[in-house]
Amino acid sequence: MKIQKALLAASILAALTSTSSYAQEEKKEKSKEEMMETIKVSSRGLISYVSATGSKSDTPIIETPLSVSVLTEARIEDLGAVTVQDAIGYVAGLYNGPYGVDTRGDWAQIRAVSPVQYLDGLKSLFGYYNNVRVNPYSLGQIEILKGPSSVLYGQGSTGGIINLVSKRPQAETEGEFWAQLGNYSRKQIAGDITGALNEDASLQGRFVGLYRDSDTQTNYVPDNSLVLNPSLTWHANENTKITLIGNIQRNESGSSTQFFPWQGTLLPNEFGQIDSATFVSEPDFDKYDTEQDALTAIVEHDINLNWRVRLASRYSDSSADYNTMYGWPPVFADDNRTVNRVSYLSRANARAWTTDLQLHGTLMTGAIEHDLVFGLDFQDAYTDNDYAYGAMNTLDLYNPVYGQATGLPTEADITDLPSSKTYQVGLYMQDNMKIAEKWLISAALRRDRATTNPEASSATDQYATTGRLGFMYLMDGGVSPYISYSESFSPLLGTDAYGNAFVPTEGKQWEAGVKYQPKGTEHLLTASAYKITEENRATPLGSGQSDNPEVVNPDGQIQTGEVEIEGIELEAQLAWESLDVYASYAYTDAVVTESNNPLQQGATLSATPDQQASVWATYRPGNWNGFKVGAGVRYVGNTSDGSAYVEQNGTVVNDPLETPSYTVFDAMIGYEWENYSLSLDVDNLTDKTVLTSCLARGDCFYGQQRTVMANFRYNF
Repeated sequence: MKIQKALLAASILAALTSTSSYAQEEKKEKSKEEMMETIKVSSRGLISYVSATGSKSDTPIIETPLSVSVLTEARIEDLGAVTVQDAIGYVAGLYNGPYGVDTRGDWAQIRAVSPVQYLDGLKSLFGYYNNVRVNPYSLGQIEILKGPSSVLYGQGSTGGIINLVSKRPQAETEGEFWAQLGNYSRKQIAGDITGALNEDASLQGRFVGLYRDSDTQTNYVPDNSLVLNPSLTWHANENTKITLIGNIQRNESGSSTQFFPWQGTLLPNEFGQIDSATFVSEPDFDKYDTEQDALTAIVEHDINLNWRVRLASRYSDSSADYNTMYGWPPVFADDNRTVNRVSYLSRANARAWTTDLQLHGTLMTGAIEHDLVFGLDFQDAYTDNDYAYGAMNTLDLYNPVYGQATGLPTEADITDLPSSKTYQVGLYMQDNMKIAEKWLISAALRRDRATTNPEASSATDQYATTGRLGFMYLMDGGVSPYISYSESFSPLLGTDAYGNAFVPTEGKQWEAGVKYQPKGTEHLLTASAYKITEENRATPLGSGQSDNPEVVNPDGQIQTGEVEIEGIELEAQLAWESLDVYASYAYTDAVVTESNNPLQQGATLSATPDQQASVWATYRPGNWNGFKVGAGVRYVGNTSDGSAYVEQNGTVVNDPLETPSYTVFDAMIGYEWENYSLSLDVDNLTDKTVLTSCLARGDCFYGQQRTVMANFRYNF
């Protein structure tokens, strides 16, 4: 409550304090020069020094008292990333693919918690398994904001957010044709062209297209995709710009994640290791086909030199046809070869309208320069998932024979289940204050209301107030130490064991760090330490609590659970004349500190490596003009199954399983001449079979096997 009052007082002070006319004129004279001097990316485009995600305005990373990592388009290409999950593999504090290779989406853990995904500053995923996987070729940048971030973005996890930034039209005509061949029968062609559409360049267009026909490392699972991204920018006048971004996407895939048992993966089995290519479903039944049509509109208007309005709005319509079979429970039968498979079919769709209206302003109050943001955002999401289960069928994982399954569900078996509607509206304000060009204070406050199924008798309203406060000092020489406090909330649907409506889960984070951009170099280094507490987690009733006469549901839960996450993160992006280096390290300690479940109390959060380290280096020798070679190494530490050690009366009731650490190597080699380029990308160079995590419920996940891709590009 104290911090909320302090934040509100700071905002009111900024708005009401009289403005020096001399300072205003000085600000006007400086603004254009500062815009010209701001360097957004390094000379080769690999390092971005500016991020819009941390403060919803283009703010230098060195002046942001939060942990932000940015991947540019050039960096994504250098890493040979063909999915968003691939692209983020070298970011500090982020574990990409904790559940192995999954064609259904891009998964990650940031600071031990799954992040929320945004596209162009607007939430992009609603519901489960009904959304299209974004292709990184349509992106100009990927921005990762670590830690609680509800104050600017509304409901979200304590881990942070991943904001994908779409490619935008440019005035200068340029384009690219890209052809790619790879193992697993991969064939892909793509193109990107942009330029002015009239003489004065007031109308600019861009078209990004991609078509892929491919298999995957899992037998019988394709990875086919069609992506069409047209965009148009109209400079209506010198003060107003309107951008429209379309997305038409069709993906055809299946279930690459197989939920293999511990035995035969993490634990030994008399029949050996289960092949990572083994397919548990049925070839003629399995599919995960998704479609999406979306349109994003971004309107930017300069009211005057110091104030501007920005409106971003998107409507998206996505659907998924999902058929799968998986072993459940994930254990072998007595023969140690056979699993019992669940058969499942679903038809899901989501329609969402998201809007964010912002007012940006700058003003001077004495020696204090204020960068203000006032915003109102809104989400209207409809999700529906109708499904059916079929008969159980067995499969020998060491000698699978397909085509014999019976009783599989069909369209006629689907039950029309109630859909879900969610509305959220949030009002926020932020004041980034620079004092005497040395001190930075960032203060923000937000109020949200989330409503679920407003037309139903079970309608619920949840409210949340979140804040953020950060301090930074800009030292001579490019060093910027900082400390910050931030909050998050995530609505929790339903009622507890006492019949009371759940309240949102809440996250709180303290973070301290330092950022360093050495003068006269293109280097950018960051270091941070943090502590996160997540409260109001649902946990079962404790021993004896179910006898309470006020309990209406003995099998229900109460919100007394708590998690604490502590960690250290180091990240360095270094650039010399011929060498670029991207290095990171993270230590994470994530423990359940409060739970009524003895198997959770004191447990380490699942799929969370205790340590991670990575280095990627690209060498472009000056005397070999056009040649480049890159190599990377990624170390992932041990992960827990998510359960706690339990001993009762001298007997070990539960001893958590630990997935061992692993190290993989990546490589790239390429040559550029005139407008052409050839390159070869290899992920997991040694073809090492790794387990990304194993869970207490009994299943394990394989990581990516060796993937080889040859690329030809023509730029014009």
